[in-house]
Amino acid sequence: MTPSPATAAVRVRRAELSDLDDLVALEQATFDSDRVSRAQFRRHLDSDSALVLVASANRRRFLGTALVFFRKGSRSARLYSIASLPEARGKGVGTALIEAAEAAARQRRCQALRLEVRTDNESAIRLYERLGYHRVGAIEKGFYEDGTDAFRFLKALA
Repeated sequence: MTPSPATAAVRVRRAELSDLDDLVALEQATFDSDRVSRAQFRRHLDSDSALVLVASANRRRFLGTALVFFRKGSRSARLYSIASLPEARGKGVGTALIEAAEAAARQRRCQALRLEVRTDNESAIRLYERLGYHRVGAIEKGFYEDGTDAFRFLKALA
């Protein structure tokens, strides 16, 4: 019997080219706008300035993904996108992805991880706050393609 997302240990790894179809499918299933395209994912998989992470319960069960950007000369990394399957939400996938993103940022000697989140995404805001992120700056008006505002969050990395 295969473990369900509720009982399986979440594993996070760097995405590979063979994950491209799953990455695009998850992006399409998760977001109505501001999607990362297939071509963008393809570029990010080979980029030194980006890290694509995938979370799974086993090699074939794709549960979520995160995209982290690193800018040369910057001590701050950016969690650009995070997504999980609806049935995997609330089961540690987001936490595992964020912790892996933080570890990758620390490895690159970044001192902070920043992100933007829709002002109407209450569950994500609760997750970020629980993990030690703090709201910084003013609301980013009309940040998303559909006109929704964003909060900017930041976490100092020890």
